Amino acid sequence: MVKITICIGSSCHIKGSGRVVEQLQRLIAREGLKDQVELAGKFCMGTCEKGVCVTVADKQFSLTPETTEAFFNEEVLPRVR
Repeated sequence: MVKITICIGSSCHIKGSGRVVEQLQRLIAREGLKDQVELAGKFCMGTCEKGVCVTVADKQFSLTPETTEAFFNEEVLPRVR
């Protein structure tokens, strides 16, 4: 199981965390990975200035709605395949 944690704090919300979550949900469904990828939310992960903070396996990433699909393809798919 791959766990993706997305910051839903106010700064990340303003930067598009809701759209990042929606895109991740869509990508997970498209790839048929609902049983292999878990999404979780967390308030303030400490890197507000960089963008929407996301962690996978304790590694932090800063995403925008525009970079979410590339992140999914490069960081999530290899972990479940």
